[in-house]
Amino acid sequence: MKLLFVADPLESFKIYKDTTFAMMREAHKRGHQVSACEMTGVRWQRGEAVSAQVRDITLTGLSDAWFTETGTRRVALKDFDAVVMRKDPPFDSEYFYATHLLGQAEREGAKVFNSPAALRDHPEKLAIMEFPQFIAPTLVTKNEADIREFHATHGDIILKPLDGMGGTGIFKVGADGLNLGAIIETLNQGGKQTVMVQKYLPGIAQGDKRVLLIGGQPVPFCLARIPQGGEVRGNLAAGGKGVAQPISARDREIAEALGPILFARGLMLVGLDIIGDSLTEINVTSPTCFQEITDQMGCDVAALFIDALQAACAVPKL
Repeated sequence: MKLLFVADPLESFKIYKDTTFAMMREAHKRGHQVSACEMTGVRWQRGEAVSAQVRDITLTGLSDAWFTETGTRRVALKDFDAVVMRKDPPFDSEYFYATHLLGQAEREGAKVFNSPAALRDHPEKLAIMEFPQFIAPTLVTKNEADIREFHATHGDIILKPLDGMGGTGIFKVGADGLNLGAIIETLNQGGKQTVMVQKYLPGIAQGDKRVLLIGGQPVPFCLARIPQGGEVRGNLAAGGKGVAQPISARDREIAEALGPILFARGLMLVGLDIIGDSLTEINVTSPTCFQEITDQMGCDVAALFIDALQAACAVPKL
């Protein structure tokens, strides 16, 4: 197959942990043609199909110079067998516009994973609200009084911005309410920004688990990201320690309930975040943790993904 990965600059990849690299490596191993582009190279011009300035690459197997560029060209996205959207968050206005360009490419015949419309329709923090049976007490609001009432009801709480990634902007407030006012001011910007507030889950001490769904099916192992050094955040970007482990019965219950629904909406790859028994986020833009799970448990997650991609590409587009 001819595969195009829409991603951040290849030179920025940390290949010892990068999930997009793991996907490329598995695709290359199977003999698929691997190309890459950045969103800055994607163009939609009157009278033309959506196209991109792409880099055709060959993987070298080396740790430093990990790829060789074999050529650059401008090509219509519909000319690839699959376009894999792996641009990292934040999901800002530019990401939003990118989904519209990719959506047009879909209308022209491209197969894009994850679906651009599904990316727009599933904000990673808000998406959990559709599944109240699996989440802890949660509030989404701009209103300071609502936040204070939620705190009075639940005591220990977590506050976070809707557009944060990697644990940025997450605050914990205890039952004493220390600094609650200042934190609300910081996050809601005087009532201009929406904030998510959740009951604090003590299970974070055992890790914020990343459970992967591929083609609607759960990967049998997850990565528990365990906070370190007095942190309440388990995110790897915030210093959390990643420990792979089999998914629990509750993890599987949540994954098997959501998997078919999300896959039917065009979400081939999803990262569920689960603390204790509660779903806390549904990650769809650029889910990670492939290599950590593979390295620690021997489960080749990238192979599962390329299997699913091949199967999806074998289905004729309606």
